[in-house]
Amino acid sequence: MCCWCFVPVAGLCPQGAYGVRDSLRSGFSSVKNELLPSHPLELSEKNFQLNKDKMNFSTLRNIQGLHAPLKLQMEYRAARQIQRLPFLQSSNLALDTLRGSDEAIGFEDVLSDPAQCEMMGEPHMMVEYKLGLL
Repeated sequence: MCCWCFVPVAGLCPQGAYGVRDSLRSGFSSVKNELLPSHPLELSEKNFQLNKDKMNFSTLRNIQGLHAPLKLQMEYRAARQIQRLPFLQSSNLALDTLRGSDEAIGFEDVLSDPAQCEMMGEPHMMVEYKLGLL
């Protein structure tokens, strides 16, 4: 037996430093996320916004040329980087305004988006983890 087999390395182990999943940082595991889609339209609904953006970019490219979708994609990327602190849910108002969906009322506006559920944790630890200090 070699001695390096038992040395835990945080970068090489997917679960954590000692092979145990870190529930404080990543939350509880959910079996629901690992299941395959149960209905053929489920994947289409998950990727609706992405497909809509691709269609809009291709239409914009055909009408105005290559520069227009590239400029819009750069604006989307910049708007996605604007976030609140890690323990607060971000509203993504700038991104919604760019997409034109800021005036529409959808399911996630009334009953909240289940994909962005609340995550409890200590704010200081979450900020330090996001900054790479932990």
